[in-house]
Amino acid sequence: MAGQHKMHPAGAAAVYSSSHRMTFGEFLGSDFTNAEWVDGKVVELTNPSYRHQAVSDFLVALLNLFAKERRVGEAVSAPFKMKPGESFPGRQPDVLFFFNERRKSLRTQYFAAAADIVIEVISPYSRQRDQEEKFEEYQRAGVGEYWLIDPIRHQASFYRLAENGLFETIKVAGDGIFRSQVLEGFWIRVDWLWMEPLPSLWAVLQKWEWI
Repeated sequence: MAGQHKMHPAGAAAVYSSSHRMTFGEFLGSDFTNAEWVDGKVVELTNPSYRHQAVSDFLVALLNLFAKERRVGEAVSAPFKMKPGESFPGRQPDVLFFFNERRKSLRTQYFAAAADIVIEVISPYSRQRDQEEKFEEYQRAGVGEYWLIDPIRHQASFYRLAENGLFETIKVAGDGIFRSQVLEGFWIRVDWLWMEPLPSLWAVLQKWEWI
């Protein structure tokens, strides 16, 4: 593949920046899978760690369990892309959620709008990108809620887009429960995300008092 790559230690969640330039359409038609399209360049991502993938899978499963039961929307995981508009990069959120009425923005390979909820699971080499670059992009694009999950530091931050167009922090309740303000009724205990192994869906259903 064309381009020079900046390598990081083996096993690290590194980012490889390529000098290979192409249009977004060419990017979608290429063999780049685990990658993002930023300023006309391909940014390749390393494969996620087991923990990173486990947390992402857990959250997308919970969102789909909740949203599909209520027939309100759908969550999709990486490597599915999101491109909110012409002036925005084509990003690869770890998880994105959209309501049913916004399915018109769903394309074969990407979501052509700002998702209602975007989740990024932070890895060592994505921390600045997730907390700064993507924070600003998702805010500007109009993402309804942005969740930043750091399984290494056991930290989670949640933001909702306010009426002034800026993200504001959603505080986690004193009992450790986060309640989404976009997906009404959806909640999780934040410490579930740090458990090893992660809770089973059956255990969550019991906590939700669905069974």
